[in-house]
Amino acid sequence: MSRVESRESRVVRWGEISGSRPSTLGPRPAIAAFTLVEILVVVVLMSLIVLALMAVFSSTQAAFRASITQTDVLEGGRSVMGLIKSDLEPMTPCFLNAPNFPPNFYAAVSNSFTQPLTGSSASRTNVMEDVFFITRENQTWKGVGYFVRSNLFVSGMVGTPGVLYRFETNNSVAQFARNPGAMFATYNQARMGNMANNPTNGISRILDGVMAFKVRAFDTNGLWITTTTNYAGNVNIVATNTAYGEVAWYSFSSNALPASVEIELGILEDRALQRIESLGGSFQAQTNYLAKQAGKVHLFRQRVWIRNVDPSAYQ
Repeated sequence: MSRVESRESRVVRWGEISGSRPSTLGPRPAIAAFTLVEILVVVVLMSLIVLALMAVFSSTQAAFRASITQTDVLEGGRSVMGLIKSDLEPMTPCFLNAPNFPPNFYAAVSNSFTQPLTGSSASRTNVMEDVFFITRENQTWKGVGYFVRSNLFVSGMVGTPGVLYRFETNNSVAQFARNPGAMFATYNQARMGNMANNPTNGISRILDGVMAFKVRAFDTNGLWITTTTNYAGNVNIVATNTAYGEVAWYSFSSNALPASVEIELGILEDRALQRIESLGGSFQAQTNYLAKQAGKVHLFRQRVWIRNVDPSAYQ
C-alpha cells in the first residue's frame, strides 16, 4: 500500500505543477535589443575607423613607393657615375697640335632647361653637354664620348628629359698617326644623328630620364677653368662662357688635360618620367609639367682626378 500511495502522490504533485504553467496565449516578456540610433552610431564609428585605417595604409604605401623610387634613382645614378669616372680617369694627351688635331678633352653645351624651385622665386638651370676625350691602352687609342638625346636618329633632338648615351671607338697607333681626328669625327656623326647607315655602331644606351649632364674642368690649383689660355704659342685650352654662368665650350689640345673634372648628373624620378611619356608628343604640355617638377630631379656630383695630367701644360 505504501508504494501505491507514494505513486499517487507523485501523480498529484505533477498535476499541480503542470497546472501552474503559464498559458501560451498570454503576453510574452520583453526582449533586450539595439535601437536604430545605436545602430547608426556604431555604423558611423566603424566608418571612421575604416577611413583612418585606409589613410594609414595609403600613407604607408606612398612612403614605400617613395623609398623604392629613391633606391632605384640612387642605384642608377651611382652606377652611371662610377662608369663615367672609370672612363675619365685614364684620359691621355696626344701631344698633337695640327690642323686636324683631335681634342684630348672636349665638352660643349647642347641644351638647357630652367625649373623654378618650389617655395622660392629662384630657379635652377639644368645644363646638358656633349663630352669627348681620348685614352691610350698600350698600342690602342680609344675615343669615348657621352651625350644626351631624346631621339638618337634625328639630328638636333636634344630633348628634356633625354637618354644618356655612351660612344666608344678605337684606333691602332698607326691609324691614329695617319688620321688623328678620325675618332672625333665619328663621335660628331653619332651625336649629330648622322649615322643612318649604322646608327648603333659604338653607341650604348646608358640611362633614361636625364635632366642634366655637364662636366666642369679644373686646373692643377683646383680652380675652375673659364677662360681661353695659350701656352707656348699654341691654343691649348679654349673655354667660352654663356649667359647662365656655364662654360659653353671646352677644347684641350696638345699636352693639356684638365687636372680634375666635376661631373653633374640630374635624373628625373620614374613616376614623373612615366607622366611625361603619357603626355605623348605634346611638347608644350611636357614643358609645362617639367617646369613644376624641380623637386623630382635628383642631382649627383663627383670630382674625378685625372691620372695622366701634364703639369707643364699649365706653365
